[in-house]
Amino acid sequence: KNTKLAGCGSESRPLHVVLGNEACDLDSVVSALALAFYLAKTTEAEEVFVPVLNIKRSELPLRGDIVFFLQKVHIPESILIFRDEIDLHALHQAGQLTLILVDHHILPKSDTALEEAVAEVLDHRPIEQKHCPPCHVSVELVGSCATLVTERILQGAPEILDRQTAALLHGTIILDCVNMDLKIGKATPKDSKYVEKLEALFPDLPKRNDIFDSLQKAKFDVSGLTTEQMLRKDQKTIYRQGVKVAISAVYMDLEAFLERSNLLADLHAFCQAHSYDVLVAMTIFFNTHNEPVRQLAIFCPHVALRTTICGVLECSHSPPLKLTPASSTHPNLHAYLQGNTQVSRKKLLPLLQEALSVYFDSMKIPSGQPETADVSREQVDKELDRASNSLISGLSQDEEDPPLPPTPMNSLVDECPLDQGLPKLSAEAVFEKCSQISLSQSTTASLSKK
Repeated sequence: KNTKLAGCGSESRPLHVVLGNEACDLDSVVSALALAFYLAKTTEAEEVFVPVLNIKRSELPLRGDIVFFLQKVHIPESILIFRDEIDLHALHQAGQLTLILVDHHILPKSDTALEEAVAEVLDHRPIEQKHCPPCHVSVELVGSCATLVTERILQGAPEILDRQTAALLHGTIILDCVNMDLKIGKATPKDSKYVEKLEALFPDLPKRNDIFDSLQKAKFDVSGLTTEQMLRKDQKTIYRQGVKVAISAVYMDLEAFLERSNLLADLHAFCQAHSYDVLVAMTIFFNTHNEPVRQLAIFCPHVALRTTICGVLECSHSPPLKLTPASSTHPNLHAYLQGNTQVSRKKLLPLLQEALSVYFDSMKIPSGQPETADVSREQVDKELDRASNSLISGLSQDEEDPPLPPTPMNSLVDECPLDQGLPKLSAEAVFEKCSQISLSQSTTASLSKK
């Protein structure tokens, strides 16, 4: 099976795989598609370039902006290749793989073996020298990796750029650079330059505001997701002495979230499936004045642990969350309105680390059966005073933000995409798909010229 997967009968063709990062955000997907398209058009015929989306196919519905945008530019999902459909490790062992990394430059541990196959890197994050593969690395600190792909195409072979590819690149740069808003400061002069160049070449591209609003809306639209998908869509995990805490950003009003049918059964099942002891959901939505509203729900069947976490969050004064309890009909679930909307999930993580320290310290208090002792409020307060003196040694800035993130580890990809066994796609099928992709692009190109 492996030989069939890796080779094509007697004559073996190398496969050039263009791979985005594991968070598989819109920038990664579009950069991989557009760069593979460019390389296929500008390299001699024998070479095969395959864009691979670095998630399982079943994860695609969690990426609303990608699903929406691909439909909008008429790229059928069926012609895309996902990470669980191609065995990169088998291809590499057969000596048939070349990897081109876009939108990241460090492979995760499970892919370390593939480092030798990396032939090129195109990224827009500062380079982390010690982990970077020894190949041609092109890195520039711009707002969107799609900007660098656009530059490559327009400098290398502008004549191949069709409207479909231009629309993908244009929308992605605008979404990444928050509608080129100078106040927000994500857009660099180079991002703006290439958005303008694309608009000059294709004057009928959608208006920036329209494309930004529709992509932003699609990105945060969770209406069609199950509770589990909603929690996994944007999730981080912290782990301390055997206690696992999941922190999920949920893009809807807390009240609506709490009213979902079977919510508690779903939360229980979610925690059991991934062995989480605590689930913290931070809901985020925008009110009619377009101001962010943040709310918190803490689900934890373990009384002492839940009491400690809620105590630490309620009493926190650096930063103050300004929590007001909201009604919750279930004892295992505490809900709050968060008065201080400046405290994002990133700023909440150190507080949760601190809460775990308080909890483990309280377990050490000598009392007949410390393991089952419920923690009293006074005890929590005492612990808190101690903890706030040595505030948050638990989570150094580096852990939360390594100098250079090996891509947002979206914890959607905790397990290796190949855990479910080998993919179903033979190399012949991969080549077949590649020709479909170029066909689909040439037909849409000719349609858009008409």
